[in-house]
Amino acid sequence: MSADTLFYLVVTGLSLAGSLYGAAHALLNSRDPRSAAAWVAICVFLPIAGLLLYLAFGKNRIRTRAKRLHSPSDSVIAGERLAMESADAEHLIAPEYRNLAYLGRATSGNPLLAGNTVGPLLNGDEAYPAMLEAIRGARRFVHLASYIFDARGIGAEFVQALADARARGVEVRVMLDAFGELYGLPRAGAALEEAGVEFLRFLPLRLFPPTLGFNLRNHRKILVIDGHLAFTGGMNIRSKHLSRPDGRPPKVLDVHFRVQGPVVAQIDAVFRADWAFSGGAVPAALLVQPAPAGDAECRVIVDGPNEDLDKLLWVLVGAISLARSSIKIMTPYFLPPRELTVALQTAALRGVEVTVILPATNNFAFMNWAATHALGDLLEAGVRVAFFQGPFVHTKFFLVDDYYAHAGSSNLDPRSLRLNFEMAVELYDQDVGQRLAAHFTASLARSRPYTHADWRRRRLPARLRDAAFWVFSPYL
Repeated sequence: MSADTLFYLVVTGLSLAGSLYGAAHALLNSRDPRSAAAWVAICVFLPIAGLLLYLAFGKNRIRTRAKRLHSPSDSVIAGERLAMESADAEHLIAPEYRNLAYLGRATSGNPLLAGNTVGPLLNGDEAYPAMLEAIRGARRFVHLASYIFDARGIGAEFVQALADARARGVEVRVMLDAFGELYGLPRAGAALEEAGVEFLRFLPLRLFPPTLGFNLRNHRKILVIDGHLAFTGGMNIRSKHLSRPDGRPPKVLDVHFRVQGPVVAQIDAVFRADWAFSGGAVPAALLVQPAPAGDAECRVIVDGPNEDLDKLLWVLVGAISLARSSIKIMTPYFLPPRELTVALQTAALRGVEVTVILPATNNFAFMNWAATHALGDLLEAGVRVAFFQGPFVHTKFFLVDDYYAHAGSSNLDPRSLRLNFEMAVELYDQDVGQRLAAHFTASLARSRPYTHADWRRRRLPARLRDAAFWVFSPYL
């Protein structure tokens, strides 16, 4: 046998083995039969390229990474949470929502805590000054996590505030997502390192050995000050969230939240677990539970591609099923899974006013195209849809009956609900609900209604384009 023939046989054998591995793994681990069928076909008909594509985009690390994502040190952190020692506040909320509170407890393992204050902050003009003031007033520790941290502009002010805090003896820890950090160059890690601020990268990207699971990103936004004050929501650290020098509005509109009260301990526990997973020394748990600061009942729900998979989806579906009068949703990326779509359809059909605001201008146009294709069934069932006319709306907004709301980082798309590590603070509070409802109403007044007739009137090229991007929506 010649050397060329032997080489050919080896390559053919390896290609066949790779195809069989990819196809078998997709069959055994995919939850959606359509996804499984697609990946089997790709692995079989594109033996080498198909396997590489599957390893990069299709192989779900939910099971293979689950144990690594929750090491014994993480369990210690969870066990030390003082918030877990508090009695549930379910008896304090409106009776018709107590089943939802039970669902939240069963899903998250966290108790519902009374005595919190949650304040919405509109855009960077309100959020960033409050966050910087809090960092400058820190006395014990600062924990900051951001998916995107652009060290230029407003980001440079954050770097300086963090460096100043460290210089006066405050423990400062910053968590950067390795992929999100690439949105701003030079990278924030370099600026933090130069300033002497301790930071870690979540799932660092590597060429050798290659990082194939780069889809799994930490999308959480967390700032905790001294264990008694927190900020969370959907806002990254970027100058685009600030009004421009000529007085024009920010390029990106968003809502962030200032949180005080016992639930801050649950928020901080999420940061500590992520820090420990990324290789950092486990910070000591809070020794004193944050004091009551208001009337909102709150709880943290974490979601991610590990044993926390689908937890946020379960709570969203549960909240929609218990809605009595209204559901208000605002999100930049709207590609709800079938379970969520059916829940929204059912709510609309039973008389609940369901309204969804999407950005008319999106930073990724193909997300709007894919979302538009998926709107048909919702519009036909009576769900109201409107497109905000103005700057890109990055707000993550979920409000039921102007009483139950989420303050968190998750979009309503497959990436957030299946691939990203996300966090939401669910809150029961009439006052906060009314303030959020007022903001939603003002945004709706600036939005163009989109009807089922509009959806049907799309020209064939647009319909084909929208459908084509919708097919690839699980990977957008």
